[in-house]
Amino acid sequence: MNKVLTFPDSQAHPLSIRAKALVFNDPVSLDILNTTELIAPSEATVLIIGDTGTGKELIARHVHNQSGRSGPFVAVNCGAFSETLIEAELFGHEAGAFTGAQGQRAGWFEAAQHGTLFLDEIGDLPLAMQVKLLRVLQERQVVRLGSRKPIDIDVRLVAATNVDLVSAVEAGHFRADLYYRLNIATINLPPLRDRPGDIIPLARHFVDSYRAKLHLGPIEFSSNARQALLSYIWPGNIRELENVIHYALIVCRENVIRSADLRLNERVPVLAGVRPASAADDDNECRLSRAFQEMFEENREALFEQVEETLVRLAFEHCDNNQVRTARLLGISRNILRAQLKRFGLLAPGKGEDGAGDDAIGSVVRIGEGRNAQVEQLG
Repeated sequence: MNKVLTFPDSQAHPLSIRAKALVFNDPVSLDILNTTELIAPSEATVLIIGDTGTGKELIARHVHNQSGRSGPFVAVNCGAFSETLIEAELFGHEAGAFTGAQGQRAGWFEAAQHGTLFLDEIGDLPLAMQVKLLRVLQERQVVRLGSRKPIDIDVRLVAATNVDLVSAVEAGHFRADLYYRLNIATINLPPLRDRPGDIIPLARHFVDSYRAKLHLGPIEFSSNARQALLSYIWPGNIRELENVIHYALIVCRENVIRSADLRLNERVPVLAGVRPASAADDDNECRLSRAFQEMFEENREALFEQVEETLVRLAFEHCDNNQVRTARLLGISRNILRAQLKRFGLLAPGKGEDGAGDDAIGSVVRIGEGRNAQVEQLG
């Protein structure tokens, strides 16, 4: 994991739908990080495009942190205010500007002076406000509601949206001139399913974030749990992954997260063509893991050789000393199996290099008392 981005107060908003961590392990993410750090030192307006929960605000914060600007980072959700209040929120107001405006108040642009203003979900901004925002970006001045005096501002604007602004422009819901003003330096943040290399590192990050609060020791993922995490489509992106890991930590046993603990099959279908991991697979793996752990604690010598010989011998016996079936069971070639059988002295005398004997490719006639002769084709 090369870099992790988190909020300075990541636990202050536990019910937020925003992504609270970003990692840059997948090649796609590394390209995004590189682009972000190239854009950051400039004064260009930045437009971040991505689904809800993909980490747009974390990217915006990283732009600010890498920009060298001395002022604060201020985040505003454009969809959180009514049409009647959004202008006063962004640009401020004077006393008496509207009913309830008892005093003078600076807006979010002034609050972000010499810093960065992050306008999230800018696609939700009313058309009338889009005109005023465009004027502010062009003139670098704001006028408080109820005032005629412009106030100079030095603010870097970073905007984000989860809607297709080009389609919104064509539909008449977003001004083309504002879109072109915003679309100078664009960062496209793909959904989590398109950054598979980030999924397991993110899962481990959330494990580390929650296990101390739950008073848990080191936590491992079973191979089937990892497969389930990678094959799920993550419609809720990083925030959904955090919730899944949080629950899994609550219900997991023996400090191992299994596929059943994730409950992903209860959410939405996994990616097409990928077999979901089963609870039985996890149980088998757990038993095997415990057996190995016991042997590790016994400090046995030549453990690898013992395990290998036992595996080959038991598989050979299970397949009635049939080489073809044994090789198929173990998922190795017959030549490799024969080499192992010779190595461990398990190849019966009289077996030739061509495999003659009870597993030779040919027909064996078995005479059954009171039955017709039966021919079994081996191999």
